[in-house]
Amino acid sequence: MTRFFAPVAAILFACLLLAMPGAAAVDSDDAYSFDDFPSETLLEYPDWFKDSFLYLNDDLHEAVEAGKSGLMVYFGQRRCAYCHKLMDVNFGLDDIVEYTNRHFDVVPIDIWGVREVTGIDGAVQTEREFALANDTNFTPSIVFYDKDGREALRLRGYYPPYQFRAALEYVADGHYQRETFRDYLARGEGRMLFDSDDLNEEGFFAAPPFNLDRSHFPSGRPLAVFFEQGDCHACDVLHGQALREPAIYRLFEEFDNVQLDMWSDTRIVTPTGARSTAQKWAEELGLFYAPSIVFFDEKGREILRVDSVVRFYRLRNVLNYINSKAYLTESYQQWRVSRSF
Repeated sequence: MTRFFAPVAAILFACLLLAMPGAAAVDSDDAYSFDDFPSETLLEYPDWFKDSFLYLNDDLHEAVEAGKSGLMVYFGQRRCAYCHKLMDVNFGLDDIVEYTNRHFDVVPIDIWGVREVTGIDGAVQTEREFALANDTNFTPSIVFYDKDGREALRLRGYYPPYQFRAALEYVADGHYQRETFRDYLARGEGRMLFDSDDLNEEGFFAAPPFNLDRSHFPSGRPLAVFFEQGDCHACDVLHGQALREPAIYRLFEEFDNVQLDMWSDTRIVTPTGARSTAQKWAEELGLFYAPSIVFFDEKGREILRVDSVVRFYRLRNVLNYINSKAYLTESYQQWRVSRSF
């Protein structure tokens, strides 16, 4: 198989891009810094997306017959700024488009749609029901199915070109059969370690030691755990932009907040009372993107996680959902549906 984006090569390629005039601005401004309020223009799918009758087993069979690695099911919405970003930035790059086309067929699902979808398991649902069943809290979401119809990887939200390229190869070259996507990315990065002092500080972060146990003595407030790393541009953007918005900052002040270096051996007690380290816990949670924010309720149960690029509008919605305690009666996606009419 022709190699597209080996993990080590991915890092070298990213460094090369950043060294090119104007490339850093494209990566920083386009992939991380943008207005994420609903777009005024309706999204148009690329003409190379599959025009499907939404019988996913048939779509998968056709992809395999064509010699491809599997099927990508894309969940999006027409005014989603993050979906526009995926199309404009990631699918605006010829190498990503060529590789995606070579290895996958892409079937689009409108999470508000009413067309019938017959899933891989044979269940028949509307697009909206299918999206809800797949917990596509954040669009764009992509589910990768391998040749046997097994889920190989799930991405929720928008990821910049480097992580997206890596995800494509992770599935196409079968790495998902041998290791987690987190381990795949870490192996490629050589996991350079940075001092925890490199992390951005916020006034609402609790100081160590980190005893987050809520299983025995519930807290009066929900918990937000920020998993970050040193030398992290996306972390810098989160702290320098979204968290500088007074409305966002005030909402976080209604939470208990903890910041962890996701690659460190900092000792913690998790919300369920287990003794662990920051790195081990992040691994158990399957986190591969920094920054990730994982939200827990008063008793230590996970409510929701934001583990992809996030800007002001989406983050404010998440915080309002949790602060309103809507999670007690409905999922985030159901809450968003109820507020869209």
